[in-house]
Amino acid sequence: MSNATDWFSRLEQQLEQQLEAFLQANPAQEQLLLQQEQRERQQRLRRRRLELQASAERARSDLLRLAGEIRQWQERVQRARSAGADALAERAEAHLADLMGRGRDHWQALGQLGEDYRRVEEDLRAMAENPGAAQPSAQAEVNGGPAGGSDDLEQAWTRFEAEQDLEQLRRSQQAGRREN
Repeated sequence: MSNATDWFSRLEQQLEQQLEAFLQANPAQEQLLLQQEQRERQQRLRRRRLELQASAERARSDLLRLAGEIRQWQERVQRARSAGADALAERAEAHLADLMGRGRDHWQALGQLGEDYRRVEEDLRAMAENPGAAQPSAQAEVNGGPAGGSDDLEQAWTRFEAEQDLEQLRRSQQAGRREN
């Protein structure tokens, strides 16, 4: 195996030397090669810009969805506290804290996407202003946040709401009987 890698390394080195010699003998070809590399870099940066825009849109949508979920759970905590269901309220508060942590993570990820987008834009602008001189910077990858499982809490909350509705129905029926 070592002989194969040595042979490949020697071949690669020899090909690089031949390419350098050819480019030195043909400066116009070297210029064409540099222009092609520049166009390829610009295409990669444009694709990256589109990817970042799509990721930012998804992140914004996720953040808005999460904000609605947070509002919903804040109301649920209030309702549970008002009804004296402290154990359920505490579980709902823990879930709310988890949602808020996920919201912070999403917000930070969105900020990182913005930074990555700004760098891509700077690279593209530098390439347009000074063709052949700009090198693209390294781009960070942003991963989505983890999904939380709260089926048990959802079921408990559904039971609580059903009990609250049933209690309200009982009260309204008793009030109706008193009037008659």
